[in-house]
Amino acid sequence: MRRTLLAAAVPLLLTTVTQLAPAASAAPVPTCAAVAVPAPPGAKIESVSAAPKTGFCQVTVTLTHDGSDHVKVVVGLPDTGWTGRLQALGGSAYAAGEFGAPFTQAVEDGYSAVTTDAGVSENALDTSWALTDGKVNRTLLTNFATRSTHDEAVIGKAVTERHYQRPITYSYWTGCSTGGRQGYSEAQNHAGDFDGILANAPAVQWTQFAVATLWPQVVMNNEHDFPSNCVLSAFQKAAVQACDARDGVTNGIVDHPDECSYDPRKLVGTKVVCDGREFTVTAADAEVMRKIWAGPTDERGRKLWAGLPKGADYTWVAGTQAGPDGTLTAPGFKVAVLWAQSFLEKQADFDTSTLTYAQYTALFRQSVREYDGVIGTADPDLSAFRRSGGKLLTYVGTNDQLIPPGGTLYYRQQVERAMGGSQRVNDFYRLFLAPGVEHCGGGLGPQPSNPLGALVDWVEHGKAPATLAAATADGTATRDLCAYPRVSRYTGHGDPATAANYRCR
Repeated sequence: MRRTLLAAAVPLLLTTVTQLAPAASAAPVPTCAAVAVPAPPGAKIESVSAAPKTGFCQVTVTLTHDGSDHVKVVVGLPDTGWTGRLQALGGSAYAAGEFGAPFTQAVEDGYSAVTTDAGVSENALDTSWALTDGKVNRTLLTNFATRSTHDEAVIGKAVTERHYQRPITYSYWTGCSTGGRQGYSEAQNHAGDFDGILANAPAVQWTQFAVATLWPQVVMNNEHDFPSNCVLSAFQKAAVQACDARDGVTNGIVDHPDECSYDPRKLVGTKVVCDGREFTVTAADAEVMRKIWAGPTDERGRKLWAGLPKGADYTWVAGTQAGPDGTLTAPGFKVAVLWAQSFLEKQADFDTSTLTYAQYTALFRQSVREYDGVIGTADPDLSAFRRSGGKLLTYVGTNDQLIPPGGTLYYRQQVERAMGGSQRVNDFYRLFLAPGVEHCGGGLGPQPSNPLGALVDWVEHGKAPATLAAATADGTATRDLCAYPRVSRYTGHGDPATAANYRCR
């Protein structure tokens, strides 16, 4: 469901990919009717209703935890061709679930599908639910952070099994961004809920990420320099031109942005023309760009978090806009602005453009201190998930322009330290870097063609994916993505748009 401009332009929820399913059961089609549903622990069922849709039955369950929240869980049940599988779907930004095309697609693929609104808004950029009389609504925050994903699993399984009168064979989680974070939350907190978790571009380390992406706005306001989007675009193009040939191929993709040493000061004095206007790149512009790429630092210059990857689109987190008089301002990344307003300052109208560097650093630390145990999703101990036999699969675009990929890499490294190194972790948790791919998809790089199918093969047939087949949307380039810590490298021979000419190294 494309609820907002942000969701329309850069979807924050992964669209489920069709994969081959086993033959459908020949059992009679159950009647679409409300069924008795047991309440998850700590919750009370308020109502259950059923409505036949085209090709499936839809059951809606409402529940509450303390009488003040009213959570909706929706289950879609195929009329024919149920594969015995359940697929739970995650949300985007500040929306907990997906009720649109991915939900319907999951049902069409033979899954019983389940999603939830967690009792908050279905609008991904609405946090009006966060504050009650100037205080954070902890019930709804807990729902959004962790609790409703578990409720979704419990309700989805109960409704499905009572409808078909037989057990679910396998259960899966799918999501990207917030949906990816929710998947990691399930692996960390409710290890037995899902056999397989597909959690891409996950917003793990939420308490750091949600403040780190406010950094470009803070930099521009404190440096009193607002580069035009034309100048920002010039920096982006220059970085790509300087760094996309590191592996011996020039294709407009910076394979390893963290290894790109391009210095934005090289562009100082360059004239940039667009939209009929001419801009000259200044030293101040270059310093702003350098700080945005480097990422936020504290009052002593120590790195707090990863910055925007070099070569990634700057529009969402660092784009500027002109007022009626032509004066440029930095509106800031909406997800980060809402986090600062609703959960840190606890003032819906707080002006984040007023933050000094010192105040920003204080907010960063407050975010971790106050909310890491609630929504941080940063616990590296996945031992219970490993013991349960669960499999976790993630891909992250190196050109992710909304969530710096460094957060996921840092989490993965923490898991390796806690659980015996990369080889042991790869037994149940595999991470794939997708060069040139943006947030949850898009961009110039090939993106995984069927990651859910790869996860199903791993869970149901023990075929752990060493690579993920990937292709661009137009099919002009293919590539096999490699399981971390290995990365895909061009061999130096043959067509660089063909997967056969890359190797995992």
